[in-house]
Amino acid sequence: MAPKGKLIIIGGSVDKGSYTKAPENLPPDLRFFEKGILRRISDESAKGKLSRVEIITTASSIPKEVGEEYIEAFKQLGILNVGVLDARTREEANSAEHLERLKNADIVMFTGGDQLRLTSIFGGTAFHHLLLDRYENDHFVISGTSAGAAASSNNMIYQGSSSEALLKGEVKITGGLGFINNVIVDTHFVQRGRIGRLLYACASNPINLGIGLGEDTGLLITEGHMMEAIGSGFVILVDGTNMRDTNITDVKMGEPVSIENLAVHVLAFGDHFDLKTKKMTLHPIVNSSAD
Repeated sequence: MAPKGKLIIIGGSVDKGSYTKAPENLPPDLRFFEKGILRRISDESAKGKLSRVEIITTASSIPKEVGEEYIEAFKQLGILNVGVLDARTREEANSAEHLERLKNADIVMFTGGDQLRLTSIFGGTAFHHLLLDRYENDHFVISGTSAGAAASSNNMIYQGSSSEALLKGEVKITGGLGFINNVIVDTHFVQRGRIGRLLYACASNPINLGIGLGEDTGLLITEGHMMEAIGSGFVILVDGTNMRDTNITDVKMGEPVSIENLAVHVLAFGDHFDLKTKKMTLHPIVNSSAD
């Protein structure tokens, strides 16, 4: 059964929403994060601007600063019912207070930081199970940026240098929070040149669709499989369905990996991709100029 909830994953752009107090001084591409993606998150909630938003700062090493910036960012959009939920231990994640807050939320947003903090603190807790239940059965929005996006799938990249990603053993993968299956997500994809990490991850198990999220760019995922590109940049998809061969099991640790016939798709604003059929639909371009 398709989940009733919506998942919005973002590649990261404005760290901590650092410029939200003076957005008029920003170039348009940075303003887009607050004015575009964050607005889309609230628009996808059934209650819109009246939604209760919980900012989950667990991944961050500076949760207070991050939380304050997101509160300010949402405030600029007229969304005032925003709280910061900063669980630092598994005991806190299982606390009655945090569970009650999750029950009353319409939107949760996982911030950036270290995705291993998210999985090691929340994985398998009552909070995690409630998140999954609400996503499956309620009109509920889960969003994550950077680390929050990387941890959203059932498989998660947590380590691996960009320059040596196609050496066997360099990319480290573990289990994520499992809001969506059969994908693997990498973030800050363009700025940090992470295409090799995604190619390796898909070659190691081609059932997974690789999702590379550019900065200030995201995917809105509905019904668990319908993907729409949002934001000002682009999304790279790596599809290993028709991969013919790889030497990944034959080469020694630290040696280069060969891969034959991985498909790559590039999505920009408004383009769609169906995870079930592996079909892409381009957003129609309307030419407003007169002939």
